[in-house]
Amino acid sequence: MGEVASVRSFNRTVTQRVGALQDEYLARGRPLGASRVLWEIGEDGADVRALRARLDLDSGYFSRLLRSLERERLVVVGPDRSDKRVRTVRLTAAGRAERALIDRRSDELAQSLLAPLGTEQRARLVEAMGVVERLLTAGLVDVAIEDPRSAAARFCLESYYAELDSRFDTGFDPALAISTTAVELTEPAGLLLVARLHGEPIGCGALKLHGDVPFYIKRMWVAPEARGLGVGRRILSELEDHARRRGAEVVHLETNKTLTEAVRLYRSAGYVEVEPFNDEPYAHRWFAKRLS
Repeated sequence: MGEVASVRSFNRTVTQRVGALQDEYLARGRPLGASRVLWEIGEDGADVRALRARLDLDSGYFSRLLRSLERERLVVVGPDRSDKRVRTVRLTAAGRAERALIDRRSDELAQSLLAPLGTEQRARLVEAMGVVERLLTAGLVDVAIEDPRSAAARFCLESYYAELDSRFDTGFDPALAISTTAVELTEPAGLLLVARLHGEPIGCGALKLHGDVPFYIKRMWVAPEARGLGVGRRILSELEDHARRRGAEVVHLETNKTLTEAVRLYRSAGYVEVEPFNDEPYAHRWFAKRLS
């Protein structure tokens, strides 16, 4: 069986086994989509736009699901209390009770998947589910060029600086490091990539373009909660692709000895340690890679 056929077979088995094909998911009189939205709203409510992005739903379909939940008087949609420009959705008392019931029945459904299996089979299934979840989540990550002045870019860069400051023995002051200003990370001088998961920024990487001088890769960062999904390798690979398309034959980068995971990534991606090629004060190791 080929890869595509295997994925389709897996999808058919899972959708049937969890009841996604039924008109009434968990026997609650509504389809899976509406129950999932109700669950994701949570006890504290949610920003409507952020909720739609997190679920990756078409805006029209998502609006219909919200209206159906409103008709059931399970949710209330209105302006945010602190920012009238933002629409929020909150559970009513009936909605909270319904969500709790869905929670219990979801536990029962999960138990029904495990019950027919032996102890070893259960462990294998749960382990395999974890692998599948991580890989499917990795496939949802979107990486694109971002304006370095945007809120998402600032979040990533500031998070990167804060992490370095906490990990380096001497702390980290971006004013002392080789500069990566907004102008330097905007074409034609350079570019910044931002990775997003469910619409939220989870990583970044920059490329400084230097004409005939090898391009520099800078500001590689992945949010702690997104590590293990291959986001860093994906950003690195896409930075290399951008450099290659702009005529680069070699790319350079440097890193601090404290960032052992970064060193492992670079070496596994084909980077070779070389003599220092700049005066970055926070660097202990310098790397280069020839692009084919």
